[in-house]
Amino acid sequence: MTQTTTATHADAPRPGVRPAAVAGTWYPGSEVALREAVLSCLATAPPPPDGHVVGLIAPHAGLVYSGSVAACAYRAAARGAYDVAVLVGPSHSVRFDGVAIADHAAFDTPLGPAPVATDVAARLLDASCIRRHPTAHEREHSLEMQLPFLRHLLPRTPIVPLLIGCQERDTILALADTLAEVLAEMAPLLVASTDLSHFFEARRAAELDQVVIDHVTRYDPDGLLAHYERYPLHERGRHVACGGGAAVAVMKAAAALGARDARVLRYADSGDVSGDKSAVVGYLAAALLKD
Repeated sequence: MTQTTTATHADAPRPGVRPAAVAGTWYPGSEVALREAVLSCLATAPPPPDGHVVGLIAPHAGLVYSGSVAACAYRAAARGAYDVAVLVGPSHSVRFDGVAIADHAAFDTPLGPAPVATDVAARLLDASCIRRHPTAHEREHSLEMQLPFLRHLLPRTPIVPLLIGCQERDTILALADTLAEVLAEMAPLLVASTDLSHFFEARRAAELDQVVIDHVTRYDPDGLLAHYERYPLHERGRHVACGGGAAVAVMKAAAALGARDARVLRYADSGDVSGDKSAVVGYLAAALLKD
């Protein structure tokens, strides 16, 4: 689901900075309009839960569709102090094995560039499942849609952008182990970027999405992975979640870093905005907490 607005963020690309790919379409392209849109989304978010947020699950559709859900996740983390925000999402247009890290110093946004924690990125590159693949990041929206909230609420927190290609079990588990090992002595915020089921009638979508919600609520990443694997690889995004592997990896890594509780903050679908309940996309916001 996309949002069409007028793009006014037209700065020339800067060396080492990944240009914003969907500013002006999926979210407003000017600083003022984007800030207003983010504030509007945050105004409907509930108070943050008790506990320290280690990880989030947040959607990545156009801001007008899923922004109010994503805002619930980011408001939960807004009080935290983090060394780095590690963003893990699916690759929608480029197919590859393993995990792709962007070879950039920053990701541009209308709210200013989000710097990449290049030192953390370098340590992650030592892992066998992670490699440089800047092409995979060029047009990908799943991580970019997290940046308006991060730039507004946690502007001093650098990012590490990671895309999972073919979301196979070995890759998911290797990524979880790598994140837990590399981030063990840091204060990270782990973000799994994912939408839920795609283009089912709303009642059927809610049934499918409730299975994911139940696994998250029970803090059961192994059960979620087993459920994900019930479907053929090409059907997992439609029936479960396009970033199901990202959610599993983040849940497992967050648990290794001390998270013990998962709090579902909001569920919605695209039809809540469009009015069309015949073929919806599901959205979930959740926080992974430790005492």
